[in-house]
Amino acid sequence: QVQLVESGGGLVQSGDSLRLACAVSGRNVGSYAAAWFRQAVGKERNFVATINWAGKETYYSDSVKGRFTISRDDAKNTVYLQMNNLKPEDTAVYYCAALDFFENYYSDYDKSTIYDHWGQGTQVTVSS
Repeated sequence: QVQLVESGGGLVQSGDSLRLACAVSGRNVGSYAAAWFRQAVGKERNFVATINWAGKETYYSDSVKGRFTISRDDAKNTVYLQMNNLKPEDTAVYYCAALDFFENYYSDYDKSTIYDHWGQGTQVTVSS
């Protein structure tokens, strides 16, 4: 059974940094693509960033490009989201997701429906 457990959320001020971690268990190293999504109160869940199975390719939403970095450490089976220069509009619950295989990943990676496994989420709050 695949389990994803996020950590690292918290309350920070505008301009600060945070690093989220997503520990993955129940999957072999390198056998999944991973992504981060976020959901603010009263809004739908939106794509933030993704990293492919080999960890060689990453993609970001326009709202975080240049500020956030997704990475993976396959030795630790953990996916990270480094968030710099945080803004109040980044406030949301951040969810980690993993995808076993999907032939249209490269065209649909920003769609939450393609991901097979989800974590419980971690709250990030950015004060102005």
